Amino acid sequence: MKGSSMNTHMGNIVVDNEVIAQYAGSVAVECFGIVGMAGVSMKDGLVKLLKKESLTRGIHVSLNPDRKLILDFHVIVAYDVSIKAVADNLIENVKYRVEEFTGLPIERINIYVEGVKVID
Repeated sequence: MKGSSMNTHMGNIVVDNEVIAQYAGSVAVECFGIVGMAGVSMKDGLVKLLKKESLTRGIHVSLNPDRKLILDFHVIVAYDVSIKAVADNLIENVKYRVEEFTGLPIERINIYVEGVKVID
């Protein structure tokens, strides 16, 4: 199990990176302008919109040596919205909620816009 651990007065707490990715993904898709997470196929280079149950494939979570989280998001944004505004909103919401959820500080959030989708 690859995860982030915290020492408390009662013992150790280990949170699997997959759990953090799942929570961060659910926060991200609630953000204005985010259509969903993107899955990139290395074999053929195609990008596809991931379903809710596979959000974590579009997110990579790692812990640096200083015990701070680094989150990489591969997203698809809505057509005709400011990518900068969407990214700023995503960073602000995810940073606050994931730090609150895990108790771990976030060092960096990287956002990779993999596509744009027209929303009906």
